[in-house]
Amino acid sequence: MGLTALQQHGEGLGAAFAAYNTGEYRGATASARFGDPDAEFGRMRDQCGIYDLGYRAKISLTGADRIRWLNGMVTNNIRDLVVGHGVYAFLLNPQGHILGDLYAYNRGESITVDTESSQLERVLTTFDHYIIMDDVEVKNLGDELTALGIAGPNSRNVLAAAGIQIPELQPLQVGEAKCTCACDCVTCTVVRGDNPTTESYELWLAPAEVRKTWDALVASGASPVGFEALELQRIVSGIPLYGVDIRDRDLPQETEQTRALNFNKGCYIGQEIVERIRSRGAVHRKFSGFSMETNTGVVAGSKVSMADKEVGEITSIASLGVGQPACALGYIRREISIPGKDVQIGSTKAEVRELPFRKM
Repeated sequence: MGLTALQQHGEGLGAAFAAYNTGEYRGATASARFGDPDAEFGRMRDQCGIYDLGYRAKISLTGADRIRWLNGMVTNNIRDLVVGHGVYAFLLNPQGHILGDLYAYNRGESITVDTESSQLERVLTTFDHYIIMDDVEVKNLGDELTALGIAGPNSRNVLAAAGIQIPELQPLQVGEAKCTCACDCVTCTVVRGDNPTTESYELWLAPAEVRKTWDALVASGASPVGFEALELQRIVSGIPLYGVDIRDRDLPQETEQTRALNFNKGCYIGQEIVERIRSRGAVHRKFSGFSMETNTGVVAGSKVSMADKEVGEITSIASLGVGQPACALGYIRREISIPGKDVQIGSTKAEVRELPFRKM
């Protein structure tokens, strides 16, 4: 577990920088908060928040066989991916269980794979195992490329105020940012995020340029956000986290992440199981949301019950502040996964909710 580029180059971000609470987040050491996490979450939702994406790892795939080979490795369609666009996908084992998740972007002469730092070693090892006679070169871009995130309805205005002009982009589309500053320009790639609840962008840039970019965006109105607020945003958005909400034992259709699956692309590792589930409709549980008046006594791993019968489990939980409702993610038997259905989580009354949480 290493420091993110922002942590490494963070001197001068403010006198309080050294006092920020830090911790392990998705395989890297990052800032947990810069103030009140609930307020940081609110700024991402209503204004503009900036956050460190140094916990994301980038991998470059080059070589003549890169598209065909990756298309045979993951659950989504790489073969027909337009240059400048990306997709979300799962990496499976032959039994159809999920080894990891990732984004793949067609960069023209290469494919950029984006995943969690906590998954990097497994992804690289799996890639290496399946490259046999293929013309594919895999390169970890950790020393060359990192990222900052910016989210909220005022994101484009803040970027423009900082002298970073970005094109109009669709979710998971890649573009090149243009610097309009008089001096000390930053070269970066911009990616439109796919969070369904908020407008967001990623800036991919060299580690040495992180600090000045962060400073410029904060000076232009972006509020610093730590990973505690990011977790709240993730849960409210209904986005499962690999290693927490998605585990090795889970099957793709159980996660409800249909955006990761393509049923017309041809063969890939684990495809037979995924297709068998689709044709037979054989999964008995699904990823769902839950709301509660309080999360007292509810933790990850708490059981969901109905009429004294266990029907599911909680994987992530978040509170929206003192006196505010709590929300959770988890799995529940498919026949009970009806929005508005009353259930128990431990001794706490709860309600099944549709994802993402549109109103809390």
